[in-house]
Amino acid sequence: MLNTGIRAVDHYAPEKIVTNDDLSQIVDTSDEWIYTRTGIKQRHLSTGEDTSQLCIEVAKRLLEKSGTSPEEIDLIIVGTISPDYATPSTACLVQGAIGAVNAFAFDISAACSGFVYALSIADKFIKSGGYKKAIVIGAETLSKIVDWKDRSTCVLFGDGAGGVIVEPVDKGGILAEDMHSKGEDGLKMTGNERKPENMLCTPESENNPYLVMDGRAIFNFATKVVPHSVNEIIEKSGISMDDVKYIVPHQANSRIIDIVARKLNVPIEKFYLNINEYANTSAASIPIALGEMSEKGLLKKGDKIIVTGFGAGLTWGSMLIEW
Repeated sequence: MLNTGIRAVDHYAPEKIVTNDDLSQIVDTSDEWIYTRTGIKQRHLSTGEDTSQLCIEVAKRLLEKSGTSPEEIDLIIVGTISPDYATPSTACLVQGAIGAVNAFAFDISAACSGFVYALSIADKFIKSGGYKKAIVIGAETLSKIVDWKDRSTCVLFGDGAGGVIVEPVDKGGILAEDMHSKGEDGLKMTGNERKPENMLCTPESENNPYLVMDGRAIFNFATKVVPHSVNEIIEKSGISMDDVKYIVPHQANSRIIDIVARKLNVPIEKFYLNINEYANTSAASIPIALGEMSEKGLLKKGDKIIVTGFGAGLTWGSMLIEW
């Protein structure tokens, strides 16, 4: 059976950088306070680019890098919780902008697990045999749904996008996955709330358009499920951790990743980290990291990596990929 391999990977972030010191001018915080608790030093923020524009730039780069024409693309999936509109989907806006006239397109909402979920979906379409090339993007403009007066959340997030082109391969590619959700704890993190309001009903409380998070609950959740998910991947695939060159986690908090590394008994050097530059970009964080790793020449043919995402929903998932 054919596997799904990554043909190209790339990323894009808005040019404007906002440091922790910059944030200390608008909320009661400091560089020391933010960095020691999160590992974040700065983040890229949009000065007007919306999520679809970030995605379109990534898609164009992927096509150019892979030598693929837009007409060859069969499928476009975007993972995001900060789309331009409820409808049309961000993926449809990308499809129209790049001229991928033969592709069908849709978004998925799985927060920080969005890219891993989207890649899992694309994998199934490729393995069906009916689709040859898919663009999978994780992208967020979280700055538009963050309360910039709330220091508990505004220091954590940034904007950006990353993605891949996937296609059938004879060997390697996506080798194993482990996907989960826990909806009973879904309200531990919410965003862009919209209650029913019409001629028949009026909400008892106002909508909250911003990201709201029980930080301690999410921290405890992530440090529990991520090590288990990574171990499940190792067990399912029949390899050892020594065979894995890198673990590429969702970039949420450096403390979370430190605890995960200790629980897995894996040196922190095996984890690729860039949270200091980008902060938490939700669905974009893993593909941004992969894009950077590719640029730096860290990913060689035959390398095995594990990507692992976790976040609101609650959702989490991991994949073993042979480059």
